[in-house]
Amino acid sequence: MAIKQLRVTFASQMQPGQEAQVRPGKPLPEPGGDYEGLHKQLKRLFNAKPGKKYGRFTDDIGASPASAWLRDYTEGKQSFESLTDKLFGQWQELLTGSQEEYFGHLMLVHEALADGEVIYLFALENDSALRMDHQQELDATDVLSTSRLNLALRLELEDWLGDHPSENCLTLVHARGTGEPGELFIRLCGFTNQVDVEKETLTFLNAVEAFAAQTDEPEKAGQVRSKAYEFCKEQHALGEPVAIEALSGYLDEDQPERFREFASESQDIPTNAVLHPDHRKVKKLVRISGSGGGMSVSFSSDLVNQAVYYDRDTDALTITKLPKALREQLQRYLENRQDSGE
Repeated sequence: MAIKQLRVTFASQMQPGQEAQVRPGKPLPEPGGDYEGLHKQLKRLFNAKPGKKYGRFTDDIGASPASAWLRDYTEGKQSFESLTDKLFGQWQELLTGSQEEYFGHLMLVHEALADGEVIYLFALENDSALRMDHQQELDATDVLSTSRLNLALRLELEDWLGDHPSENCLTLVHARGTGEPGELFIRLCGFTNQVDVEKETLTFLNAVEAFAAQTDEPEKAGQVRSKAYEFCKEQHALGEPVAIEALSGYLDEDQPERFREFASESQDIPTNAVLHPDHRKVKKLVRISGSGGGMSVSFSSDLVNQAVYYDRDTDALTITKLPKALREQLQRYLENRQDSGE
């Protein structure tokens, strides 16, 4: 990993109706050191963020010209400084029209990796911290947050401009609670959503469940579900989607084409498909859970008909081999009730 270019600007809009203020820093070619460390941590937060959106640049370049500027930069028609001047200038214009107060840093990073080049745009968060001033008195100050990331964009240059361009070259982090600045950030990026994550999650779950159901051995079916979940979790940690071909090879190393062919024939999933399942919902493959009526239950799906038994006729759930902590809590509760005469 190596940062080719990096630049940061501070932007503030403290009085709606007045012009927003920006204070850009100098472009930093190959900054290294602490910048690499900060970028690495921000990428870690980016990859771990749930609910990411996937898409491409909007066709409305007039409203969101970021894609045109980025293309000119990648083709060598303008410098990184010129690119960021335009991008930060548009951010200033967008914030000027905002009715909400805002202040924070925007950081654009061009990174070179072994398998391609990536551009990130981060809206950095601030945390409050305490320090001692020159009179040895406590003073509050703002520091960059290394644990929170609510607005960010990743552009895979190969997926965008390569020989086989993808409709999902952009990955967006847009957390709840970002308000109007969050919507303005999307406009700045020119992002348009192309992937129905909920639908792709359901497609993924249905394919894995149907594949696992082919075997009459519950243990083998459980292994299929577990491996599918582990693969999905690993891809999420890397910030990568789930390629059906790669998943197929992971599920069965001896017959790496089995799942791919099954998904194509029975689920109408193209053999070269790439899915973007929500890793939180994929956990249903290995855990069964539910809550309501003052009760919350969660257990591994492997325990069904081994330590957990469900009777459909009586709608009753029987649990054997209780966890030690739960058993002790129940015993203490019943003893306390008995002692109090209840």
